[in-house]
Amino acid sequence: MIDIVHNDNLRFLQGCGDGSFNLVYIDPPFNTGASRAHTRLRTVRDEQEGDRTGFGGRRYRTEAGTRTSYEDAFDDYLGFLEPRMVEARRVLAPDGSLFVHLDAREVHYVKVLLDRIFGRESFMNEIIWAYDYGGRSKRRWPAKHDSILWYARDPAHYTFNYEAIDRVPYMAPGLVGPEKAARGKTPTDVWWHTIVPTNSSERTGYPTQKPVGLLERIVRVHSRPGDRLLDFFAGSGTLGEAARRHGRACTLVDSNPAAVEIMRRRFAAPANTPPPTVQVGAAGRSATVAKGEPK
Repeated sequence: MIDIVHNDNLRFLQGCGDGSFNLVYIDPPFNTGASRAHTRLRTVRDEQEGDRTGFGGRRYRTEAGTRTSYEDAFDDYLGFLEPRMVEARRVLAPDGSLFVHLDAREVHYVKVLLDRIFGRESFMNEIIWAYDYGGRSKRRWPAKHDSILWYARDPAHYTFNYEAIDRVPYMAPGLVGPEKAARGKTPTDVWWHTIVPTNSSERTGYPTQKPVGLLERIVRVHSRPGDRLLDFFAGSGTLGEAARRHGRACTLVDSNPAAVEIMRRRFAAPANTPPPTVQVGAAGRSATVAKGEPK
């Protein structure tokens, strides 16, 4: 079951019971100081005024479609995050984990904040998501990685399904023998994975969409079938996509109507059974929830 909640995430969290979720992953705004936007483009056949040539010499015209954006600037970023991180710890199950996806701008400050909230002993890993795509600066080393901080609710008792880890190829398979080469090796805390390509069918049009393959690894290893997952900065809903592929329930919360609409389309049931829209109370306040069964 995928639940999409249109509400302020702090109000939503305050309405949740203790230990409600087995895994929380969030991809909060990175505090870039600017608006983040994405415009969907489409091509229309136009032999007279087309601005590009396609297969067989046919001419096409490019048109701008829908534009999705949000503000990514905070005067007090840690002050914004802190009450949400306190609530995130409270709603985690005893063996649950929190994953916070950030970049180099704020990750060091957020780690200090999370060390204070969870305790330094609950810090398990800083996972580096490395990719090689996009422009390259000529004035400094090009930034091509994000950081994902992993905190366990209880560092002595947490979910880690080692056998569910996807293996990666050996760089020198001839040195380890055919059996090991065929099995592959366990990934480290540096995960190489491409971003969502602009021409991918996975792309939803959300400006900071993360690849589902990245989230699938977290879901498989750090939760069990039937567990309840939460992303309260849901954006395009990638955690929900990973959850439904692996038999987990997931709640996706966002205050941006454009994000909610993107998720509604992403998780729409078949045309003959449209998902119902239900008015519910979250922390005593009205919120819209769209529910759709995984397909």
